[in-house]
Amino acid sequence: MKSWILKKFNDESGKPLDLVHTTASEKYGYPLSLWIYDETLRNKLNSALYVASSTGQSTAPTELTFDYSDSDVAVRKSFRFDESYVVKVDTTVSVKGTTISAFPMWPAGFGDETNPTLYAASRVEYQSDSDVERLAIKKVVGGATVRGPLNWAGVTDQYFAAVFLPDDVRNAALVTLRNPLDNPQDAKRPFEVLGAAIGQIGAPTISRLYVGPKALDVLETIPVAGVAGSSEPDLRKLVDFGWLGYIARPLFLWLKWTHNHIVPNWGWAIVLQTLIISLALSPLRFMQQKSALEMQRVAPHIKSIQEKYKKYSMGDPRKRQMQEEIAAVYKEHGVNPAAGCLPLLIQMPFLFAYYRMLGVALDLRFAHWLWIKDLSAYDPYYILPVFLVLSMFIMQRMTPMTGMDPSQQKMMMVVMPIMMGFIFRFLAAGLNLYYAESNLISMVQQWIMNRTSTGQEIRRLAEKRARKKDK
Repeated sequence: MKSWILKKFNDESGKPLDLVHTTASEKYGYPLSLWIYDETLRNKLNSALYVASSTGQSTAPTELTFDYSDSDVAVRKSFRFDESYVVKVDTTVSVKGTTISAFPMWPAGFGDETNPTLYAASRVEYQSDSDVERLAIKKVVGGATVRGPLNWAGVTDQYFAAVFLPDDVRNAALVTLRNPLDNPQDAKRPFEVLGAAIGQIGAPTISRLYVGPKALDVLETIPVAGVAGSSEPDLRKLVDFGWLGYIARPLFLWLKWTHNHIVPNWGWAIVLQTLIISLALSPLRFMQQKSALEMQRVAPHIKSIQEKYKKYSMGDPRKRQMQEEIAAVYKEHGVNPAAGCLPLLIQMPFLFAYYRMLGVALDLRFAHWLWIKDLSAYDPYYILPVFLVLSMFIMQRMTPMTGMDPSQQKMMMVVMPIMMGFIFRFLAAGLNLYYAESNLISMVQQWIMNRTSTGQEIRRLAEKRARKKDK
């Protein structure tokens, strides 16, 4: 296959996307060429002239067959196309009448890999029963064999996949491929392109090949053989929502519903969803502030107890008595020291899940929003990362840090925002939009909380503590 065009997806120039990486394929082989352990035979069969025949139709459904033979070798490759992303692949190679292992392959990355980030996102992935393995570039060994059972196996990048679905799951095998490719911007740091060859050991290969987007609504229509007892007998696991998938996946489905039914723009859909999530989590922020106030009220009592026992070493039995006195103070005033951490622990999974969800959302690819032309790429003008830094700085100023030394607080006000801006400057604009808006909403919430009686008391305690430190 010299070209594999997806009509519903465009490349960076706005033309229909060709998933065949032309440069890499010219060097390392085109899709549906054959991997054979004998390199000499492999080179021979992938450069031979085959006799082609078809069912006579030029459009799907149709079948194409290619035959080659000489005095020792006989090869047949058959491809059956329908009106989907799936191609049925049958290959047989025999040498002197004996069938040998010959695996059809997708050998050299994808045509959408145009920058270091997209090359780095490439993976070799496979499912064995219910387990899915995702091999990053550094873990892929070129020419290594992974034995079955294999429900599916192939190569993926951030948004697209080419995976084989063998009929004989138990006898299937995967050969991992990894090769360097010249980097025009830095000759000393070549790109790495991954590939995969999948077939049957010592038998004809009968399988299906899916080449298309990592989109849930498409993947869930592709059945997978041999997934005994699995609740997901399809390719949905190609979309890697990470260990927080039970949160990230519903968030994505909700975001997609928002786009399809409320606001037909992915940027504004993120804005609306972020607003709802932030408002839903706002009671936790108030709970956190109330816990901080309670801790500050008993802080003088705790400090006096600690001062009384500070002359004793950590191994001294009287240190246990100190802990008992501190616990008694907490109990007397109805303070739970862990209460301030609980809201943060509840919020963090949502933050990480949203980060993960936006990182795998194919729908954000080339999605426009205001000045952003591609929500899956970084902000070309760095407006969102700069706003992120400024909003974090303002939030630090607005939030009383009663438990932190004033000099440390001043350092954190500068270091943390700059560090976050450095991290986020080249992350997807969709992620920056989510975090920037979250910070903006948090600023409004903090402004409101600072004007409550609880917030004013916390601020007075913080200012009082700062004056004592200055003296």
